Amino acid sequence: MKKLHVLWIILLTALLVAFMSFPAGAQGVKRIKIGVIGPMKYVQGQGHWNGALMAADEINAKGGIQVGDQRMKIELIKADSNEFLNITDATNAMERLISRDKVNFVVGGFRTEAVFAMQDIACEHKVIFIGCGAAHNELCARVAQNYAFYKYWFRESPFNSSMLARTSFIHLGYVAGILKEQLNIPKIKVAVVAEKAMWADAFTKTAEMVITQLGMELVGTWRPSPVATDVSAELSAIQRSGAQIIFTIFSSSVGIPFARQAGELKIPAVQVGINVEAAKDSFWQATNGKGNYVFTSATFCRGVESNENTKAFVEGYIKRFGETPAYTAATYGAIKYGLVPSIEKVGSLNPDQIVAFLEEYEHKNADATVKYMKDPEGKPLHDITWGPGYATGIAIQWQDGKMVGVWPYKWKVTPDAAELTYKGIVPYKIPPWVIEKYKK
Repeated sequence: MKKLHVLWIILLTALLVAFMSFPAGAQGVKRIKIGVIGPMKYVQGQGHWNGALMAADEINAKGGIQVGDQRMKIELIKADSNEFLNITDATNAMERLISRDKVNFVVGGFRTEAVFAMQDIACEHKVIFIGCGAAHNELCARVAQNYAFYKYWFRESPFNSSMLARTSFIHLGYVAGILKEQLNIPKIKVAVVAEKAMWADAFTKTAEMVITQLGMELVGTWRPSPVATDVSAELSAIQRSGAQIIFTIFSSSVGIPFARQAGELKIPAVQVGINVEAAKDSFWQATNGKGNYVFTSATFCRGVESNENTKAFVEGYIKRFGETPAYTAATYGAIKYGLVPSIEKVGSLNPDQIVAFLEEYEHKNADATVKYMKDPEGKPLHDITWGPGYATGIAIQWQDGKMVGVWPYKWKVTPDAAELTYKGIVPYKIPPWVIEKYKK
């Protein structure tokens, strides 16, 4: 009996090993595993997951991805990086995706400090990591500096910090021009308020210089915590400064209390710049309606079409998730318009072959045409091209409880360039209390 029992154990073990070693196609449909990593307890991570989920479902509904002579479905693996609070959590999440979950690709990432570490892990394992949140230039500069190691990293969204800054300064100049023209203010005073985070450091220093170069007066710079819940001290100081424009540099939750408290105080200054929270439908309720007339750089807005792919994505996202997509929902485009066509064209999951194809693959995603840049020496950067015809982003403003697109509106990147206005863009409005303060 004991011998029979041992034989049964040996037989079952052999069958189990054979089953596990058997080609996946024989067990069912083969799957491509894509890790989605981000701060899942926050809107930024939720955007990562929702965009990826929408893309995967659309692709799987059509039978999956054609890889050579076989069809493969997408399986998403969610990883909470907790990167707002703990970089170690982020690195552990990336390690689990690669070592335990055996993902083929990764999309997402938000906080630059954490993405640097996650980028190292993905590239060490030769796993393609498409960033959909972090903007720091160095993330892509690394590709040119050490191509053999970092070539597995690509940026999908947003465009890099330098171009974010340039676009924000264009927005600043646009709004300042409107204030000058309509309120007859000879020299605009500007206060800079930037969250204390790595991505905002260089941005802040550049802003301080550019404001002066644009003929405006810098009245001061304030650096609250990214997760501050009370900024009344900063706002009181700004009010005393006499600023007519508050240039914001926020990617985190501080954007909500700042806008709410500024609205409560009715500070006679307009808010311009980046406030990621203001690009959310929930912003109005979160600020108790005090975020009226806040202006921010954005990527998506209901009713605004950056290209022919935008409308279907935004409307589909709103129908499914009940809100306008955050820019981190660019995971949708990273998968549907970038990664999947590259896999199908290559006919393989080989990361080196996909890298070689993707870096030369110009394509439209849900908000822009993606063309990967090279550095001045011709080395690949895997960073997206900025400017008309490529990625420009948009700007939105809250106008009486409604998020509307207000830029690009008759924008010329150079004096002799053609005007650019995306479908659905409307004119910017000055808050009534600012008009009351300065109109003569």
